[in-house]
Amino acid sequence: MPIGLEHRGHVAIVTLNRPEALNSIDPETRVELRGIMARLGADPEVRVVILTGTGEKAFCTGSDLKKTMPPAESFASLAFGATEQKQSTETITNTLSIPQPVICAINGIATAGGLELALACDIRIAADHATFGLSEVRVGSIPGGGGTQRLPRIAGLTNALPMLLIGDRIDAEEALRIGLIWKVVPAEALMETALSVAERIAGNAPLSVRAVKSLAYQGLSMPLRDGIDLERMTSGVLRDSKDRIEGRRAFAEKRPPQYRGE
Repeated sequence: MPIGLEHRGHVAIVTLNRPEALNSIDPETRVELRGIMARLGADPEVRVVILTGTGEKAFCTGSDLKKTMPPAESFASLAFGATEQKQSTETITNTLSIPQPVICAINGIATAGGLELALACDIRIAADHATFGLSEVRVGSIPGGGGTQRLPRIAGLTNALPMLLIGDRIDAEEALRIGLIWKVVPAEALMETALSVAERIAGNAPLSVRAVKSLAYQGLSMPLRDGIDLERMTSGVLRDSKDRIEGRRAFAEKRPPQYRGE
Protein backbone atom coordinates (compact mmCIF):
# COMPACT_ATOMS: atom_id res chain seq x y z
CA MET A 1 0.00 0.00 0.00
CA PRO A 2 1.36 3.47 -0.85
CA ILE A 3 0.15 4.86 2.48
CA GLY A 4 0.25 3.28 5.92
CA LEU A 5 -2.26 4.09 8.64
CA GLU A 6 -1.87 3.29 12.33
CA HIS A 7 -3.95 4.32 15.34
CA ARG A 8 -2.45 4.79 18.80
CA GLY A 9 -5.25 5.84 21.09
CA HIS A 10 -6.51 9.19 19.85
CA VAL A 11 -3.49 9.68 17.56
CA ALA A 12 -3.48 8.56 13.92
CA ILE A 13 -0.16 8.04 12.10
CA VAL A 14 -0.25 8.42 8.31
CA THR A 15 2.91 7.22 6.55
CA LEU A 16 3.86 7.84 2.93
CA ASN A 17 5.13 4.41 1.96
CA ARG A 18 7.01 4.52 -1.34
CA PRO A 19 10.65 4.58 -0.18
CA GLU A 20 11.86 3.21 -3.53
CA ALA A 21 10.55 6.44 -5.11
CA LEU A 22 11.58 8.75 -2.23
CA ASN A 23 7.96 8.68 -1.03
CA SER A 24 6.88 10.72 -4.04
CA ILE A 25 3.19 11.09 -4.82
CA ASP A 26 1.82 9.02 -7.70
CA PRO A 27 -1.87 8.99 -8.74
CA GLU A 28 -2.70 6.03 -6.47
CA THR A 29 -1.06 7.70 -3.47
CA ARG A 30 -2.89 10.94 -4.22
CA VAL A 31 -6.30 9.24 -4.24
CA GLU A 32 -5.55 7.21 -1.12
CA LEU A 33 -4.27 10.21 0.84
CA ARG A 34 -7.42 12.16 0.00
CA GLY A 35 -9.60 9.32 1.26
CA ILE A 36 -7.62 8.67 4.44
CA MET A 37 -7.47 12.32 5.49
CA ALA A 38 -11.17 12.81 4.80
CA ARG A 39 -12.01 9.83 7.03
CA LEU A 40 -9.68 10.95 9.80
CA GLY A 41 -11.03 14.49 9.70
CA ALA A 42 -14.57 13.18 10.21
CA ASP A 43 -13.63 10.76 13.01
CA PRO A 44 -14.33 12.20 16.49
CA GLU A 45 -12.05 9.60 18.07
CA VAL A 46 -9.03 11.02 16.20
CA ARG A 47 -7.69 14.07 18.01
CA VAL A 48 -4.26 14.46 16.36
CA VAL A 49 -2.73 13.22 13.11
CA ILE A 50 0.98 12.62 12.44
CA LEU A 51 2.15 12.65 8.82
CA THR A 52 5.55 11.11 8.04
CA GLY A 53 7.41 9.01 5.46
CA THR A 54 8.97 5.57 5.36
CA GLY A 55 12.73 5.28 5.75
CA GLU A 56 15.39 7.82 6.67
CA LYS A 57 16.24 9.22 3.23
CA ALA A 58 13.14 11.18 2.26
CA PHE A 59 9.90 12.46 3.70
CA CYS A 60 8.52 13.26 0.24
CA THR A 61 9.94 14.70 -2.98
CA GLY A 62 6.61 15.78 -4.47
CA SER A 63 4.87 14.31 -7.48
CA ASP A 64 6.26 11.18 -9.09
CA LEU A 65 7.01 12.68 -12.52
CA LYS A 66 7.39 9.22 -14.07
CA LYS A 67 3.77 8.40 -13.26
CA THR A 68 2.14 11.82 -13.34
CA MET A 69 1.57 12.90 -16.92
CA PRO A 70 -0.40 16.03 -17.91
CA PRO A 71 -4.13 15.23 -18.29
CA ALA A 72 -5.71 15.09 -21.73
CA GLU A 73 -8.49 17.48 -20.67
CA SER A 74 -8.02 21.25 -20.55
CA PHE A 75 -7.62 22.89 -17.14
CA ALA A 76 -10.88 24.78 -17.70
CA SER A 77 -12.88 21.60 -18.28
CA LEU A 78 -11.40 20.03 -15.18
CA ALA A 79 -11.77 23.11 -12.96
CA PHE A 80 -15.38 23.80 -13.93
CA GLY A 81 -16.54 20.27 -14.73
CA ALA A 82 -18.05 17.59 -12.50
CA THR A 83 -17.08 17.34 -8.83
CA GLU A 84 -14.71 14.44 -9.38
CA GLN A 85 -13.04 16.42 -12.17
CA LYS A 86 -12.64 19.48 -9.96
CA GLN A 87 -10.82 17.38 -7.37
CA SER A 88 -8.15 16.54 -9.93
CA THR A 89 -7.20 20.24 -10.17
CA GLU A 90 -7.11 20.81 -6.41
CA THR A 91 -3.75 20.64 -4.72
CA ILE A 92 -3.11 17.57 -2.59
CA THR A 93 -2.20 19.86 0.32
CA ASN A 94 -5.90 20.72 0.70
CA THR A 95 -6.43 17.23 2.08
CA LEU A 96 -4.61 18.30 5.25
CA SER A 97 -7.18 20.99 6.02
CA ILE A 98 -8.95 18.98 8.71
CA PRO A 99 -10.23 20.15 12.11
CA GLN A 100 -7.60 18.24 14.08
CA PRO A 101 -3.98 19.36 14.44
CA VAL A 102 -1.60 17.70 11.97
CA ILE A 103 2.03 17.16 12.98
CA CYS A 104 4.56 16.57 10.22
CA ALA A 105 7.47 14.33 11.26
CA ILE A 106 9.97 15.13 8.50
CA ASN A 107 12.26 12.11 8.27
CA GLY A 108 14.45 13.27 5.38
CA ILE A 109 14.30 15.21 2.12
CA ALA A 110 11.25 17.47 1.81
CA THR A 111 11.23 19.12 -1.59
CA ALA A 112 8.69 20.41 -4.12
CA GLY A 113 5.25 19.03 -3.27
CA GLY A 114 6.76 17.22 -0.29
CA LEU A 115 7.72 20.50 1.34
CA GLU A 116 4.31 21.88 0.42
CA LEU A 117 2.70 18.97 2.27
CA ALA A 118 4.85 19.81 5.30
CA LEU A 119 3.92 23.50 5.05
CA ALA A 120 0.24 22.54 5.08
CA CYS A 121 0.67 20.80 8.46
CA ASP A 122 0.28 22.67 11.74
CA ILE A 123 3.47 21.60 13.52
CA ARG A 124 6.70 20.54 11.80
CA ILE A 125 9.38 18.48 13.55
CA ALA A 126 12.43 17.44 11.52
CA ALA A 127 15.22 14.90 11.76
CA ASP A 128 18.60 16.59 11.90
CA HIS A 129 19.60 15.34 8.44
CA ALA A 130 16.45 16.62 6.70
CA THR A 131 16.72 19.12 3.84
CA PHE A 132 14.12 21.45 2.37
CA GLY A 133 13.62 23.08 -1.01
CA LEU A 134 11.25 24.48 -3.61
CA SER A 135 13.20 24.42 -6.86
CA GLU A 136 10.34 24.51 -9.38
CA VAL A 137 11.62 27.70 -11.07
CA ARG A 138 14.64 25.71 -12.24
CA VAL A 139 12.40 23.54 -14.43
CA GLY A 140 10.06 26.23 -15.69
CA SER A 141 7.31 25.72 -13.15
CA ILE A 142 6.15 27.15 -9.82
CA PRO A 143 5.34 25.59 -6.44
CA GLY A 144 1.67 25.07 -7.22
CA GLY A 145 0.60 23.33 -4.02
CA GLY A 146 0.57 26.39 -1.80
CA GLY A 147 4.33 26.94 -1.63
CA THR A 148 4.31 30.54 -2.83
CA GLN A 149 1.61 31.39 -0.30
CA ARG A 150 2.41 29.33 2.80
CA LEU A 151 6.19 29.71 2.86
CA PRO A 152 6.13 33.55 3.07
CA ARG A 153 3.48 33.38 5.78
CA ILE A 154 5.48 30.88 7.81
CA ALA A 155 9.07 32.03 7.25
CA GLY A 156 8.54 35.64 6.14
CA LEU A 157 9.27 37.17 2.73
CA THR A 158 12.92 37.84 3.55
CA ASN A 159 13.57 34.13 4.03
CA ALA A 160 11.00 32.75 1.59
CA LEU A 161 11.90 34.64 -1.57
CA PRO A 162 15.51 33.37 -1.83
CA MET A 163 14.21 29.78 -1.49
CA LEU A 164 11.51 30.37 -4.09
CA LEU A 165 13.59 32.36 -6.59
CA ILE A 166 16.97 30.62 -6.35
CA GLY A 167 15.66 27.12 -5.71
CA ASP A 168 18.46 25.98 -3.40
CA ARG A 169 17.89 23.52 -0.57
CA ILE A 170 18.45 24.43 3.05
CA ASP A 171 19.35 22.14 5.94
CA ALA A 172 17.42 21.50 9.13
CA GLU A 173 19.30 24.05 11.23
CA GLU A 174 18.62 26.80 8.69
CA ALA A 175 14.98 25.71 8.47
CA LEU A 176 14.77 26.02 12.25
CA ARG A 177 16.42 29.45 12.21
CA ILE A 178 13.90 30.90 9.74
CA GLY A 179 10.90 29.36 11.50
CA LEU A 180 10.09 26.85 8.78
CA ILE A 181 10.12 24.07 11.38
CA TRP A 182 9.48 24.06 15.11
CA LYS A 183 12.04 21.55 16.34
CA VAL A 184 15.07 19.56 15.13
CA VAL A 185 15.83 16.19 16.73
CA PRO A 186 18.14 13.24 16.02
CA ALA A 187 16.65 10.92 13.41
CA GLU A 188 16.25 8.08 15.91
CA ALA A 189 14.18 10.35 18.19
CA LEU A 190 11.88 11.79 15.50
CA MET A 191 8.81 9.60 15.93
CA GLU A 192 9.18 9.43 19.70
CA THR A 193 9.19 13.22 19.80
CA ALA A 194 6.25 13.56 17.40
CA LEU A 195 4.22 11.02 19.34
CA SER A 196 5.00 12.72 22.63
CA VAL A 197 3.77 16.06 21.29
CA ALA A 198 0.71 14.43 19.70
CA GLU A 199 -0.25 12.63 22.90
CA ARG A 200 0.05 15.83 24.93
CA ILE A 201 -2.25 17.61 22.50
CA ALA A 202 -4.64 14.64 22.43
CA GLY A 203 -4.87 14.84 26.23
CA ASN A 204 -6.32 18.34 26.02
CA ALA A 205 -9.99 19.16 25.51
CA PRO A 206 -10.73 18.25 21.85
CA LEU A 207 -13.24 21.03 21.22
CA SER A 208 -10.84 23.60 22.63
CA VAL A 209 -7.97 22.28 20.52
CA ARG A 210 -10.04 22.45 17.34
CA ALA A 211 -11.32 25.91 18.21
CA VAL A 212 -7.81 27.24 18.85
CA LYS A 213 -6.54 25.85 15.53
CA SER A 214 -9.47 27.38 13.65
CA LEU A 215 -9.11 30.77 15.37
CA ALA A 216 -5.38 30.96 14.71
CA TYR A 217 -5.81 30.43 10.97
CA GLN A 218 -8.92 32.58 10.56
CA GLY A 219 -7.24 35.40 12.45
CA LEU A 220 -4.42 35.61 9.92
CA SER A 221 -6.76 37.18 7.37
CA MET A 222 -8.64 39.41 9.84
CA PRO A 223 -7.99 42.80 11.41
CA LEU A 224 -6.96 42.33 15.04
CA ARG A 225 -10.21 43.73 16.42
CA ASP A 226 -12.29 41.31 14.31
CA GLY A 227 -10.10 38.40 15.36
CA ILE A 228 -10.51 39.26 19.03
CA ASP A 229 -14.29 39.53 18.58
CA LEU A 230 -14.35 36.07 16.98
CA GLU A 231 -12.21 34.73 19.81
CA ARG A 232 -14.62 36.16 22.40
CA MET A 233 -17.63 34.61 20.68
CA THR A 234 -15.91 31.25 20.40
CA SER A 235 -14.99 31.37 24.07
CA GLY A 236 -18.65 31.94 24.87
CA VAL A 237 -19.71 28.99 22.73
CA LEU A 238 -17.30 26.72 24.62
CA ARG A 239 -18.14 28.12 28.05
CA ASP A 240 -20.91 25.64 28.85
CA SER A 241 -19.33 22.56 27.27
CA LYS A 242 -19.09 19.42 29.38
CA ASP A 243 -15.34 19.30 28.83
CA ARG A 244 -14.87 22.79 30.28
CA ILE A 245 -16.74 21.75 33.40
CA GLU A 246 -14.69 18.53 33.56
CA GLY A 247 -11.47 20.52 33.24
CA ARG A 248 -12.36 22.69 36.21
CA ARG A 249 -13.46 19.74 38.31
CA ALA A 250 -10.29 17.82 37.50
CA PHE A 251 -8.17 20.83 38.45
CA ALA A 252 -10.00 21.22 41.77
CA GLU A 253 -9.74 17.49 42.49
CA LYS A 254 -6.07 17.35 41.43
CA ARG A 255 -6.59 14.56 38.89
CA PRO A 256 -6.11 14.17 35.13
CA PRO A 257 -9.20 15.32 33.20
CA GLN A 258 -11.22 12.83 31.17
CA TYR A 259 -12.29 14.74 28.09
CA ARG A 260 -14.95 13.44 25.72
CA GLY A 261 -15.20 16.17 23.14
CA GLU A 262 -18.60 17.30 24.40
